[in-house]
Amino acid sequence: MITTSKPMRNFELEVYFSKWEFSAKHHMTASDLESMTLNTLLAMATEEDRDAFDNLWLGYTQTWGADELRAEIAKTYNNIEPTDVLCLAGAGEGIYAVSKCILSPGDHAIVPTPNYQSAETVPLSVCDVAGVPMVEDASKPGGWYLDIEAIKAAIRPNTKLVSLNFPHNPTGHLITDQEMMDLVAVCREKGIYILSDEVYRGVELNLEDQSPQIADVYEKGISLNVMSKAYGLPGLRIGWIATKDAEILHKVERYKHFLSISNSGPSEILSIIALKNREAILQRNRNLMTENVVMLEALFDDFPGIIQWQRPLGGCVAFPKYTGPGDVESFCRSLLDENGVLLLPSSIYGSDLTDVPLDRFRIGFGRDVIFKQGLAAMREYFETHFAEFSR
Repeated sequence: MITTSKPMRNFELEVYFSKWEFSAKHHMTASDLESMTLNTLLAMATEEDRDAFDNLWLGYTQTWGADELRAEIAKTYNNIEPTDVLCLAGAGEGIYAVSKCILSPGDHAIVPTPNYQSAETVPLSVCDVAGVPMVEDASKPGGWYLDIEAIKAAIRPNTKLVSLNFPHNPTGHLITDQEMMDLVAVCREKGIYILSDEVYRGVELNLEDQSPQIADVYEKGISLNVMSKAYGLPGLRIGWIATKDAEILHKVERYKHFLSISNSGPSEILSIIALKNREAILQRNRNLMTENVVMLEALFDDFPGIIQWQRPLGGCVAFPKYTGPGDVESFCRSLLDENGVLLLPSSIYGSDLTDVPLDRFRIGFGRDVIFKQGLAAMREYFETHFAEFSR
C-alpha cells in the first residue's frame, strides 16, 4: 500500500492520448465539456471586455494573474478573497507545484486510487505515499465510495498532505458534506493539508449533491480548479489554486517563477468573460450531460449483459464495468479498430500504490456532436458483435 519516493514515470493517460486523441474517429473518452468558438465566447462579453480583448497589449502578465480575473475566481467561492487566489497554467501546474512546495523527502501523503495520475506520481517523486482505493459498491449512489475511515487509518505521524478529487475522475463519485467535515476535523487536529481537485464542480448531474469547496471550509485546504473541464475551455490553459494559507500560496507563487512564470494575456481576458457568464455556461453543460447520459443508458439497456452501469453523480466521465465476451482490453481495442471509437481501458489508470480494477473503462459524455456520432458508432458495433444480447 505504501511506496517510497521514485523518479516520475510516464504519464500513461497522456501517452495514450498523444497517440489516439486526434487520430481516432470518435473520441468517446473526453474528460472535458463541449467547448465553444472564440466568436461564441466573445459574443457573451460586455462592450468593455470586448474592447479589452481587441486592444490587449501582448506583453508579460502578472505572475499572480490579472486582478480582475482573481476577483471573478473569488466569486466562485463563499469565503475566498481575490488575494487568496493564484492563477496557473492549467490544473497540472497546480498539482505539480503544490506537491513540490508542501512535501519534503521525510513526509508522507495520501491519495485515492484510481486518480488523475499526476496526483499520485508527483508526490511519489518526493516522499512516501499511501494509496486508498475507491470502493466498488453497487448499493451506493453511483456505485462507488471513498472510505473516509480508511483515509484516517492511513494517516501517519509524518503525513503532510491528503489529496482529494471530487467529482471524481474517473468514477464520478461525490463526497458528502459530512464526510468532508469529518476528514477536515482529523486533518485540522494533525495539521495536515488537503489539496482538493475540484475541476468538475458545477457540472454535477444533481446540484443538490454538490460537495463543499475545501478552501471555503478549511484553513489548510487548497482548492484546485481550471477553465478546462466544467467550463469546457481547455484551450485557454488557465487554472488556479485558492487557499486561506498565505504561506503556501506565496511558496507556490515563487515556484511558478521556475515554471510558466505568467499566464497568457488573451486567455486571462477570455477567462474573465467566461466566469462572468459562468451560470449560463455551466447550465448549458449540465443540460448537455443529462441529455447525453440518457442516450448512453439507452444503448446499454438495449444490450443487457455487456456493460454494468450506474449513473455517476458528477463530472462528465464514468467508469463502467465491461461484462461482455472477452476482456475490456480486447473490447476497447476492437471498438477502436473496427468503428473508430476511442475509450480508455482501466489499465491506463494503473497505480504504483494499489490494484486498480481491470474490467472497467472510462467513457466521456460531455461533448455534443462528437458524442452523438460516437454513440451511433458504438451502437453499430454492438449490433454487429452483441446481437444475441439485444432486447
